[in-house]
Amino acid sequence: MTQPPQPPQPPHQPPQQPDQSAQAPNGPSPQSDRLAKTPEQPAPQGPGTPHPPGPQAPQGTFGAPQEPAPGFGAPQGAPPPPAQQTPAPGFGAPTQPPQPGYGYPQTPPPGQPAGYGYPQTAPPGYGYPQAPGQPPTQPMGQQPYGHGYPTRPGQPTYAPPQGGSGGKKLSTQAQIVIAAVVAVVLIVAGGVWFAASKDDDPKKDEATGSTAGTDGDDGKTAADGPGKEKAPNDPASKVAFQLPQPKVTDVTDVAGSWVTDSTYVKTGINSVVGYDLAKGTVKWTIPLPGQVCAASRHTTKDNKTAIAFEAAKAVPPKNYQPCTEVGAIDLNTGKLLWTKSSTGTGDGKVRYNEVTVSGNTVAGGGTEGGVAYDLATGAVRWKPQADTEGCYDMGYGGGEALVAARKCGQYGSRYVVIQPLNPQTGAPLSSFKMPTGVEYASIVSTKPLVVAADVGDTAGDGSGISDFFVIDEKTGKLKVKIAADADRYAARCASTEVESCQRAVVGNGRLYLPTEEHDGSQDTSDTNEIVSFDLNTGKATTDKAEAGDDYTIQPLRMDGGNIIAYKRPPYDKGGQIVSIDGATFKQTVLMENPADEAVRKAETGFSQDYAEIRYAAGRLFISETMLSKPSGIGSNDPEYLVLSYATD
Repeated sequence: MTQPPQPPQPPHQPPQQPDQSAQAPNGPSPQSDRLAKTPEQPAPQGPGTPHPPGPQAPQGTFGAPQEPAPGFGAPQGAPPPPAQQTPAPGFGAPTQPPQPGYGYPQTPPPGQPAGYGYPQTAPPGYGYPQAPGQPPTQPMGQQPYGHGYPTRPGQPTYAPPQGGSGGKKLSTQAQIVIAAVVAVVLIVAGGVWFAASKDDDPKKDEATGSTAGTDGDDGKTAADGPGKEKAPNDPASKVAFQLPQPKVTDVTDVAGSWVTDSTYVKTGINSVVGYDLAKGTVKWTIPLPGQVCAASRHTTKDNKTAIAFEAAKAVPPKNYQPCTEVGAIDLNTGKLLWTKSSTGTGDGKVRYNEVTVSGNTVAGGGTEGGVAYDLATGAVRWKPQADTEGCYDMGYGGGEALVAARKCGQYGSRYVVIQPLNPQTGAPLSSFKMPTGVEYASIVSTKPLVVAADVGDTAGDGSGISDFFVIDEKTGKLKVKIAADADRYAARCASTEVESCQRAVVGNGRLYLPTEEHDGSQDTSDTNEIVSFDLNTGKATTDKAEAGDDYTIQPLRMDGGNIIAYKRPPYDKGGQIVSIDGATFKQTVLMENPADEAVRKAETGFSQDYAEIRYAAGRLFISETMLSKPSGIGSNDPEYLVLSYATD
């Protein structure tokens, strides 16, 4: 999971009172990460500023000048709907170079017990080629497929015939002739067998490059049932709309985006803005007293969610306000339902690092403890209390259940506890103490309960993950631990945030992860796969969905029992959205983006690690999560807050 360093703490983090145990990695911001790979960008077109003269595209086409959307300080007004896209050259950013790594599971390290989350052997299709005639290295009973030389059961062993006691002894010349003939037979037979076996795999799908998992055999279906996303008649997409980046004076958090049946909602500057799904015109704007500093990734069935924001605008030179306010918003109507702040065990208001939603509960956590509110009314359900162990809720995982990650103990001997909670009262339902050496933990899924952590800072790559822990939420007992070698797997979690993991998806009783990039089938190509682990045994399964040469695949979310995944494109093609059948692992292309240079450069201009990617019902939205002050040098390519594609 070799990843770029973590971004700097967002502006809502208190600069003078950090948690003394925090050891967040230092490194460049998302913008500096991009600048390290591509020419630096000019100042984006900000609110109220005219676009500079340059090549003009017809109004509504990709790359054409646009008025900033309301919520960024620009006048209200809906731009005309996009027409047939006519890309202009020179827009976007060049494709980022692939990251190194070769992501495959292996045997446990010395001293680790087998069966405790460490795959005992590489799943079929992984590892290094075997010579013909050698015994298989995969677990007993599994047949190899994919990469490497096959080893079939019942392979004949060829050897020169031996003279018997009742036969006539052959002359030396005859023995030489026979040996030569046998050698030729071995070479020819071995070559034909190997060539046939490469095309003989009944599980291999030539159209998609995917390989079926064993659960899909005999017509079985995925454990979590069918998905809702259907392939269109034509998966070729077009740019629906693009929103320019607003002008900022410092690093600014713009994380938070949601999709409803009629609206795409995105965090703006001191605002939350709802856009028409098809045209990108502004439907509504929620003005806020300060910048959004945290946003729930979960919504209720009736499209309500929560945000945390600053009580006042950040202005130079300080550019900092504490993140003390929590609010609930209705994504259908664009209404701010309520706003609240709370006092903690010390002086002043509680400061939040993150916020989530589970059922009818809004929960926000930080270094001063957690507070929970009723989603409908804003009434306080619980708030920080003094604790003899010095415990506080760092944050929560939401969604189907509510789970707290608590830090306890004194400086130098602190530990982390994972606790599923009663969402009405905050009472723990069970408790699991993370191993020694865990400073922070990230909740990947609340039901089933899967937690990621970097034990003893052994990941070494800033990904925040060395192991995944599958916990029984009823008893608080560890079911399995899954070792996730940072050199092999490409998921990541912000080390100091509880609900921040990307590229790790749970469904069908499995954990789905992308591998790191490695050599593809061509000499100059790179690629990767999505693989999975069984949550009951902790072992790697035979599931494998290949990205294809020069693509990089990552899981986005579950759709019933199917995995919705995004394929980042190579230098000459557009990206793809695919649905991976949870039983057969066969891929279905739901969307393929334009390969035009300008559109492709804009798509790949978003950082893989700091972009939000949302797909629903034939529409794809890629957006920034953090903005920085422009450097004033670099290419003339525009930078976008949001880029949207559609297949209809």
